[in-house]
Amino acid sequence: MAATIQVSEEIAAKANLIKEEANKLFANKKYEEAIEKYTEAIDLNPNVAPYYANRAFCNTKLENYGLAIEDGEKAIEVDPKYAKGYYRRGVGKYALSRFKEAAKDFRIVVKLAPNDKDARGKLEDCEKIVQRLAFEAAIAGDHDVKRASDTINVQDMLVEDSYDGARIDDGQVTKEFIDDMIDRFLKQKKIHKRYAYEIILQCQKYFTQQPSMVDVDIPVGQKLTICGDVHGQFYDFMNIFKLNGRPSETHAYLFNGDFVDRGTFSLEIILTLFAYKLLYPKGMYLTRGNHETDDMNKVYGFEDEVKAKFSDTMFKIFSETFVTLPLAHLVQKKIFVVHGGLSSRDDVTLDEIRAIDRIKKGQPGQEGLMCELLWADPHPLPGRRPSARGVGQRFGPDVTDHFCKLNNIDMIIRSHEVKQEGYQIEHNGKCVTIFSAPNYCDSVGNKGAYINVICDKEGEYKLDYVQFDAVDHPKVQPYSNRFRGF
Repeated sequence: MAATIQVSEEIAAKANLIKEEANKLFANKKYEEAIEKYTEAIDLNPNVAPYYANRAFCNTKLENYGLAIEDGEKAIEVDPKYAKGYYRRGVGKYALSRFKEAAKDFRIVVKLAPNDKDARGKLEDCEKIVQRLAFEAAIAGDHDVKRASDTINVQDMLVEDSYDGARIDDGQVTKEFIDDMIDRFLKQKKIHKRYAYEIILQCQKYFTQQPSMVDVDIPVGQKLTICGDVHGQFYDFMNIFKLNGRPSETHAYLFNGDFVDRGTFSLEIILTLFAYKLLYPKGMYLTRGNHETDDMNKVYGFEDEVKAKFSDTMFKIFSETFVTLPLAHLVQKKIFVVHGGLSSRDDVTLDEIRAIDRIKKGQPGQEGLMCELLWADPHPLPGRRPSARGVGQRFGPDVTDHFCKLNNIDMIIRSHEVKQEGYQIEHNGKCVTIFSAPNYCDSVGNKGAYINVICDKEGEYKLDYVQFDAVDHPKVQPYSNRFRGF
């Protein structure tokens, strides 16, 4: 137990009043403001474990899992028998795929609070995942184990006469097929599994042949629309096309990662994106995000969603396909587009990024260049700092400026962070965050946004920022079980 700091009754009462203000801000989903108030209360009276636990909950809502873990630890230092401190630390560790450590924390919660059914359920989930990961690691050593993608023969899959949707003939995805598929999705209907497999496997083959950084050139008089995270919010995703036009041979889109997880229609989004990629190879570009990874998909719903709607085999094939997605794009030779951000090194060049052997590496892990491209965040102060997320790092305006000068580019566009207005321009205009999931998780109340990059004349471009609000969507039980929305 941490040493108690002497605090007068008057100061303790004042701290408690500030905590109540923070609670009201939290209830109104103003998490950053609530954090400031909880911090005020802690500064006045650092002896109250719930202040840290409450601040940890706010940081969890903001996906600052590293800070949530730190606050859980501080709550435990103040009161080693405070169950919620272990709970908050456990949730943070689980969110970062540190499943064994999370299980230890939830085990302590269950011991301290035997009637806590929620904690017991989380412990059971952790233990199941740890067992499954151990099994997967064991069979991974068997070199005779086939990739799931190699076990599927779509030609052997019979499409029943009763199937009333459009069909893919001779492996060719058509505009008519995509229009029919989208209409089915909007009505919460599925396409036949044969066509889902065909789309995924064809995209996997295509992306396997691409470099880790893809060049995108916009013809004069045309535009490229750059979108950020859409996170399974299919009806908001389709609203982008309603407002801005669907992909075509003359209007390209670049979706900058995090297509899946969180929302309940991730499968519909990724199949739509993949189908458009097959129809218009130069009309749809996709960047891998930190949620196109196995660790995230186990926690935030995509794995469970695909298994519920189709099968475990299909999820495995998605996993093998996500590995092939490019890590970045270079637009007009001047705009570097990446999901997360910049590296912890000052000497990273575009050529190095282009040459990353992403397919061999597979999952990005929690350190190194590939991880940082998917996880890093900008920071307003110079230099680099530890990430509030617990993975990657934060980079300042001087880091962005150096990277742009070193590589002779104008700016970077990245995603990865919810922004209240849908986008944010930082680092003297050289770093832009774009986020395209309005009212994120049905709770944040933010706008979504996208950027139209318009090519006026050869070698010149302009950026047009467009904001939009969330639209209604069917209420479907989330797929990520007990961890949805933490």
